[in-house]
Amino acid sequence: MVKTKSVYVCSDCGAESSKWQGKCPSCGAWNTFIEEVIKTSPVASRGVAVSGIERKGVKPILLRDVTSEQEERLDLLDDEFNRTLGGGLVRGSLVLIGGDPGIGKSTLVLQTVLKLKSLRTMYVSGEESARQLKLRAERLTGGDVSQHDNLFLLCETNIEQIFVHAQNLRPDLVIIDSIQTVFTEMAESLPGSITQVRDCSAAILKFAKETGTPTILIGHINKDGNIAGPKVLEHIVDTVLQFEGDQHYMYRILRSIKNRFGSTSELGIYEMRQSGLREVSNPSELLLTENHDGLSGVAIAAAIEGVRPFLIETQSLVSSAVYGTPQRSSTGFDTRRMNMLLAVLEKRAGFKLVQKDVFLNIAGGLRVNDPAIDLSVISAVLSSSLDIAIDRRVCLAGEVGLSGEIRPVNRIEQRIQEATKLGFTRIIVPQMKGLDTLQAGIKIVKVRKVEEAFKELFG
Repeated sequence: MVKTKSVYVCSDCGAESSKWQGKCPSCGAWNTFIEEVIKTSPVASRGVAVSGIERKGVKPILLRDVTSEQEERLDLLDDEFNRTLGGGLVRGSLVLIGGDPGIGKSTLVLQTVLKLKSLRTMYVSGEESARQLKLRAERLTGGDVSQHDNLFLLCETNIEQIFVHAQNLRPDLVIIDSIQTVFTEMAESLPGSITQVRDCSAAILKFAKETGTPTILIGHINKDGNIAGPKVLEHIVDTVLQFEGDQHYMYRILRSIKNRFGSTSELGIYEMRQSGLREVSNPSELLLTENHDGLSGVAIAAAIEGVRPFLIETQSLVSSAVYGTPQRSSTGFDTRRMNMLLAVLEKRAGFKLVQKDVFLNIAGGLRVNDPAIDLSVISAVLSSSLDIAIDRRVCLAGEVGLSGEIRPVNRIEQRIQEATKLGFTRIIVPQMKGLDTLQAGIKIVKVRKVEEAFKELFG
């Protein structure tokens, strides 16, 4: 006899409880427990546990007998996407792509599958109609979709029906947009609930592994920026990609959070245009402008995102405080770290900024977390305060400590090579081992303290 009972599940970590609790004892989040109704069959469950019937074809094997062949990957004809995935899409893998609403997740996936004309693709949409998808495809392809004979659209949210169509069609690639809209008849909760997302993602994973069909899931995110649904969703899938960026700017970053088949240090950069997303193979050339020569408050930083080096403008504006309390504002940079760097300027370098408003901006709308741009931040602030322009052929890379020392940074050789490739004549870096023997077509200036860097920049 089937029995019905209620459990309370944490929407952040997936922890279960027999009663509602204000604070989750597992992850510490408040007001995250949601009631879920489940059905149990105690007789059936006891029969399986007691009988111990052996499943055919499932036996323990020795580790040495497992074949370790190279994973076969599908070329997505997109260098940025392939790089983020670790070299391509692995057959039988399950990939989850999350991001803000309207950031371009569906556009990225649709324009990718439109390039794969030789692959039979089934695009399952639970949010848009077939007409909406065709209009978007026409915009991405310039109005010609007659040559795409292997792209099939399915507007369905029932997971059982999706598997029936997949069995009949036998696609080479499956896209599900989105995982929060599909549901299974085995659970009675609403689509998007913890139970539905967990059960549907587990069923899709089983389908992908048994048939060897690579599957891409598009997921929502919550107000905190995390993947919506239970945390077990990220554990189930093989790869988790985050598509992020500011909607008011044209640049997007595809970042790898989890990847069982590659490195999580890789990322892809795109430029949003009317005709879709364009790959940015050399972001430094787009993030640098040529019209800041002679303008104060601009410093060029040699930054690293993942394993990709690029040069970016750090812009600052320092003015007299109009109100009693000076303003401290930053865009694309941590405000608390900026306040720390301003304190280092006052204490260690002797520049008084107590009665000054300081505004900081990372050009291009990107948010950079690399500590190596500290030196360019304080240099831009000081340049604006003194109203002295920094030579545009000079770039900087270095982390600033509380005592005013310039600390070493990682991948310094890649930063120097990127600056050399873009035609810079000098780069100011921390004192590090191995720089004396480095052969580069650029003058490397090694500094130990912020005073030495300022002397090099302003004389």
